[in-house]
Amino acid sequence: MNAAVTSPIFDVDQENFETEVLQASLKTPVLVDFWATWCGPCKTLGPMLEKLAAEYNGAFRLGKVDVDKNQELAGVFGIRSIPTVMLVKDGQIADGFAGALPEGQLREFLSRHVQPLEGDLDDEPQDTAPESPEQAINRLQQAIAADADRPELKLDLAVALAQAGHASAAEAELNALPANLATDTRAVRLRSQLDLVRTLEGTPALDALQQRLQANPQDWEAHDLLGVRLVLGDDPGAGMEHWLLMLEKARDWNDGQAKKRLLAAFNTLDDAELVGRYRRRMASLLF
Repeated sequence: MNAAVTSPIFDVDQENFETEVLQASLKTPVLVDFWATWCGPCKTLGPMLEKLAAEYNGAFRLGKVDVDKNQELAGVFGIRSIPTVMLVKDGQIADGFAGALPEGQLREFLSRHVQPLEGDLDDEPQDTAPESPEQAINRLQQAIAADADRPELKLDLAVALAQAGHASAAEAELNALPANLATDTRAVRLRSQLDLVRTLEGTPALDALQQRLQANPQDWEAHDLLGVRLVLGDDPGAGMEHWLLMLEKARDWNDGQAKKRLLAAFNTLDDAELVGRYRRRMASLLF
């Protein structure tokens, strides 16, 4: 393995921005991470970006901008909140996002622009199997025990608990978050998800709800619960179709439940394109 290979992770400031970011991006895309030492979500996002930079084996480089030390540079990019990440490619900003995205969304973001390069022949094989929710829970509990002063880890733990199906434990972690994290995008999304999960407690299974609709297509309760099950399952679009039908045919049912469900789903789902499409369809029915 060539030890002289340029590191995929480096610090960015005003002096090296032109050469290490703009000019370098003509050959290799550069992901620029705007962060600060006091930023809780940055402590979650930063290590994930560094992990992916190493995993992609030079397909992109990761430039780290400490906004406190580089306020002018942050101003040039119009940074309003951190973390903010921008992808510079061919000397121009190609894409970006704000906030601490989960690893799955980070991979989806990167896949739109770059593909991992194969490692050198002398590299040791890497275990790239995704971490399971239970493994994440164990890792985060150990991290919290070692450093209890990092509340962002508790938000990570709440997300992992929810993914593992431990809704009550996830809600307890959410309720214990400090005020600045309680309004974090991920916390809001998770709370909406848990609200939907609670809706299904003691309700009929998917097959039973489908049978009810076959017997009575105007069984709005069945439409509503089926929508929840599908949104929380693997077909959120089909779930929202039920609520759009209710919005069209029975808008006032259960105090406008369909609209409330759609808004909750928008807060829960990670798929921006899907959410945008159904927001527009909801708006067309309402207005």
